[in-house]
Formats: sequence, structure tokens, C-alpha cells
Amino acid sequence: MKRITIIYIAILSLLVISCKENAASKINDANLETAKERDAINNLGFAIIEFDNTEYDFGTINEDDIIDGAFKITNAGKVDLIILSAKASCGCTVPEWPKEAIKPGESAELKFSFNSRGKPGVQNKSITLKTNTEKITEVIRIKGTVTPKNK
Repeated sequence: MKRITIIYIAILSLLVISCKENAASKINDANLETAKERDAINNLGFAIIEFDNTEYDFGTINEDDIIDGAFKITNAGKVDLIILSAKASCGCTVPEWPKEAIKPGESAELKFSFNSRGKPGVQNKSITLKTNTEKITEVIRIKGTVTPKNK
């Protein structure tokens, strides 16, 4: 019984001694400032992406033609708009998006190239953007008709 009492007293003493340090003294001031800046930006909301058009109609073209086009992107939000990636639904469409942040109120272009080789008929391709908007995913479309070449 004396042994158990001594063990309990020893454990209790260790707990009291180990808890002397104030938790506030462990906070890194640099991390606290970084967190405050991040929270201030988050309170502004998400970036808001606006397009001049969400659909590009290239009309009727001949097979083997290459169409180059662009979508105008405007940041209507209060924080920088960042496009993380742009992926086309098909290898025949190659998007080129702005890699740098688009400041609030500013615009940029998302360019694309569509190669109609081997694509006769009605075409409806999409480009999916991954962004820092509230929706995260934005989709724009390219459509038209490709006249088959004579064989």
C-alpha cells in the first residue's frame, strides 16, 4: 500500500512540474502574423471569374484546318485569380492559360488551338479550368462543324 501511495505522489509531482510552462510562450510570432494575413485575405472572399463568352463557335471549317482562338478572362473578385490548370476534353484542343495571378479588376486571355485533322462532323469540345474561385471548376466550350476532306 505504501508503494502505491509513493508511486501516485511521484506521478502527481511529475505532472505538476511538467505543466509549469505557459502555453502562450510557445507561440511563434511570425506564424501568428502569417495567420492574420491569411485570415484577412480569406475574409475578402473568393476570386470571381468572368468570361467574355463561355462558348466559342468556329462555324464550318475544312478537315485539317487549325483554329486558334481565345477567351477573355476578367477577375471580378477582391483577391487574385489563379488558374491552376486548363485541360481539354480531347487531344485535338490545346489550351494555353495565364500562369501568373490575375489581379482584381484585371483581364487576361486563355488561348487555344483546335486541330480538326481526323475530326469530321459536328464538334463540341470543352476546356475545364481549375481555379481558386468558389466553384473551383469552370468549363468553357468550343464548337463547330468540320467538313470531311475528299478522299
